[in-house]
Amino acid sequence: MNWDDVRIFLAVARAGQILGAAKRLNLNHATVSRRVAALEESLGTQLFHRLTTGSELTAAGERLMESAERMEADMIAARAELGGEGETVSGTVRIGAPDGFGVAFLAQQLGNLTAQHPGLSVQLVPVPRSFSLSRREADIAITVERPTEGRLVAQKLVDYTLNLYASRAYLDENPAPSRVEDLKHHRLVGYVPDLIISRTLDYATEIYEGWEAAYSVSSALGQVEAVRAGFGIGILHTFIARNHPELVELNLTQPIRRNYWLVYHESMRPSRRVQKVAEFISKLVEKERGLFV
Repeated sequence: MNWDDVRIFLAVARAGQILGAAKRLNLNHATVSRRVAALEESLGTQLFHRLTTGSELTAAGERLMESAERMEADMIAARAELGGEGETVSGTVRIGAPDGFGVAFLAQQLGNLTAQHPGLSVQLVPVPRSFSLSRREADIAITVERPTEGRLVAQKLVDYTLNLYASRAYLDENPAPSRVEDLKHHRLVGYVPDLIISRTLDYATEIYEGWEAAYSVSSALGQVEAVRAGFGIGILHTFIARNHPELVELNLTQPIRRNYWLVYHESMRPSRRVQKVAEFISKLVEKERGLFV
């Protein structure tokens, strides 16, 4: 089986469309389509259902995907071994992370890693969304729960807490609640329920069953800014809120506890650059563990 054809097959499977794969591979659409057709002909089976919305793997395509990813892992390992990488780390690693962890914590630290390894390029994508490692939307993902499906390697990074906060300005104009039931008399800042990326982030009712936000923001950092501006009381990440002296923690109940996981695809295990970035993040979080709880 021709590795170049397999590489193109993987790109189409991950992009979900021939045009998207062609852009990633820097090839024209016709070339990618022709190579996929040639691979199907050589194998004597259809690998994709051609739909108006893209290309979907057939059952045979799903089976080939498993073998293709093992071939890819072997190729990555061979390049690392035969390329004489030694201590040199080069190439690009994309990290997908929740915006709170990504912007408030990682963004100010990753420059130290690229300074240590001039040949390494790191792309941080800190937005409130999930990333598909199988489709290579990211090489490493920081998630808020351990994945249960797919050929993924997961490592728990740290527990973190969330609690109720209000700005001093808001409390100057409104009596501070003394119990959670008092929240019904306050403006509440929250998240947009149907846009959360994980069920573990639907936590408002763990604080107060009657929680109903007057102002909702689909970003953790956006919620912090809304509370800082005095719009109301919100449930904020403790490690972010602590950086703002104008915010007051309201200890009406036990803080909510969640955790961050570092995840990458099994095929990336031999990749020295991915391992170096994963190791850097893991050691950094361990060093700063006290920030999160």
